[in-house]
Amino acid sequence: MFELDIRSRQPIYEQLVEKLKELIMNNILKVDEQLPSVRTLAQQLTINPNTIQKAYRELERQGYIYSVPGRGSFVSESSNIINNEKLEKVKQELVKLLAEAFYLGLRKEDMIDLFDQVEESTKGGKLDD
Repeated sequence: MFELDIRSRQPIYEQLVEKLKELIMNNILKVDEQLPSVRTLAQQLTINPNTIQKAYRELERQGYIYSVPGRGSFVSESSNIINNEKLEKVKQELVKLLAEAFYLGLRKEDMIDLFDQVEESTKGGKLDD
């Protein structure tokens, strides 16, 4: 499914939460899709099942997954929380890129032209099929 960095300073359960959120936000894990059981995932990643359980609890608290007693954990329906979080990440990346572009000499007028081109090509956020 994915790999965790055991040498990272970030706790393993937080890495797991971030990886699962990424899979959910990128629609790799679909709505109502069942997540691997705690035991199965613990065996696959060779980590303590309590760590998996802690990550699942955190994802449930944040609204990314829901649990059905006796059946397991499932991906929650897409919510504004997910979209807002993804949008915030895009904004942060955009700020970095704009700062670099301005530093390299891109003018505000050029950026506005680029923005208009992108808006036209995506019809204001709706991608052509």
